[in-house]
Amino acid sequence: MANTTTTTPEVFATETPEATTEIDHGAGKHVEPELWGLAPFQVVSISMLVLLIFAFFGAKVHKTIAGGLDNKIAAIKEQLEEAKQLRAETEALRKEYADKIAGAEKDAEAMLANAQHEADAILEKAEADSKAMVERRKRMAEDKIAAAEREAVQDVRNRAVSAATGASRKLIAEKHDAEADKALADKVIAGI
Repeated sequence: MANTTTTTPEVFATETPEATTEIDHGAGKHVEPELWGLAPFQVVSISMLVLLIFAFFGAKVHKTIAGGLDNKIAAIKEQLEEAKQLRAETEALRKEYADKIAGAEKDAEAMLANAQHEADAILEKAEADSKAMVERRKRMAEDKIAAAEREAVQDVRNRAVSAATGASRKLIAEKHDAEADKALADKVIAGI
């Protein structure tokens, strides 16, 4: 059998005359497969070209994505460092305020103890002052009573003296006359 290549008549108006080729391999005719009117080697070539384009642009995209991710990672690391620094500052402030609170509590306790001590001292002083005042007033009252008693006794004595003097005068006037006075005066003069 002879190898003859024949072209088939055009079936569709869109197909090209080289689109199908028949190869005679002895027993029958073999039709080459085609995709969109391209031979297999052309499809493989185009596929390789597309794959290389994807690889080329994919690498650039990969580098862009990787660069963006690296930038994002760097930004996140920076934020983490900033957060660590803020946390350290916060811990320092918390410790400082805790120390201040503890100091304030100690100061408050000391102030409370001091105020209690001062209140006790004021109370003791007030009690002592009130006792002293009561004692002073008691002494003053006793002094007034004693003065009133002395005055009353003096008044009674004065009245008694006045009454005795008056009674003596009356008695002397009644019992003594001029002769008795003369005899008494002579007796006193003789005793001197």
